[in-house]
Amino acid sequence: MIGAMRADKFTLQAVGDSALLIGFENEISEAMHDQVLSLAQSLDEDPVEGISEIVSGYRTVLVHYDPLVIDFEDLAHAVQALSGSEARTRPTGRHWQVPALYDGQAAYDLGRIARDKNLTVEEVVRIHSEAIYRVYMVGFAPGWTFLGGLDPRLFTPRLETPRLDVPAGCISIGGQQTLVGGPSMPSGWNLIGQTPERLFAPERESAFLLTAGDRVSFRIIEQEEFDRLAEQAEDGNCVTRELPWS
Repeated sequence: MIGAMRADKFTLQAVGDSALLIGFENEISEAMHDQVLSLAQSLDEDPVEGISEIVSGYRTVLVHYDPLVIDFEDLAHAVQALSGSEARTRPTGRHWQVPALYDGQAAYDLGRIARDKNLTVEEVVRIHSEAIYRVYMVGFAPGWTFLGGLDPRLFTPRLETPRLDVPAGCISIGGQQTLVGGPSMPSGWNLIGQTPERLFAPERESAFLLTAGDRVSFRIIEQEEFDRLAEQAEDGNCVTRELPWS
């Protein structure tokens, strides 16, 4: 079995005995992400026998397969052949407007970020909420959604010591990215707000609300609306609006 191969546009590497990692150039950009999504779409639309799951990341596609059906070498050659076929147009994603409360305990680091950047809290909220973000990856934990497109004025290093527990639906900043959290768990990102939306709800028809390639905007809400929307979300309702794609 071959453990690694190189194609013109990417590398192919074995991950254990039942997964193949397709790696593109070591950069994070929309152009690179388009290539990732295009290849993932090709694998989904022209499935190779033995593939069980396709997971796209920032610059990688992880392909899980059944080694009793296909081995690494045959799958790698199939991926190379597929990548050389006529290029597909990346499917248009969806544009979501996520309600966001920039206040309270979930905005624990908001004041510090404002001081560090010589901005007011209101300016940080405005800058963060006015941007349109791109979903690069959903993962690490169910529903945790990593977004690109953060204004450079808000770039902030992650915490030296992670918090052991952050609220579900936290909105936070880590380095050059922003994030919307799923269930409560430890995190070293800087907390600036919270959404009442449940990004991962297994009882819904679509358990994951957001997917790679989607766009995200934030709509500022106050505590009273947060509480009302949180009750609706707990009942299994989606409280995020879909906007026209532009």
